Amino acid sequence: MANRGRATFAKRQREIARQERAREKSAKRQERNAGRVKPDRSSVDPDIADIVPGPQPLPYDLPEELEEVAAGEEDEEP
Repeated sequence: MANRGRATFAKRQREIARQERAREKSAKRQERNAGRVKPDRSSVDPDIADIVPGPQPLPYDLPEELEEVAAGEEDEEP
């Protein structure tokens, strides 16, 4: 019966070592997560911030002759 006490003591030492490793891993995990840059999901994407739905204005001026042709095409609806 003398061996029972020693086996329990060794098992307790292994359990303490396991808990310590778990604490170290948890601390490393928290440190990694703290260093991450979190994307700001609440703001609008700057690439599409100024886009308005529907027909877009032309980015340039058309000569007057082409404006008349374009206006004529819009009036013709089959």
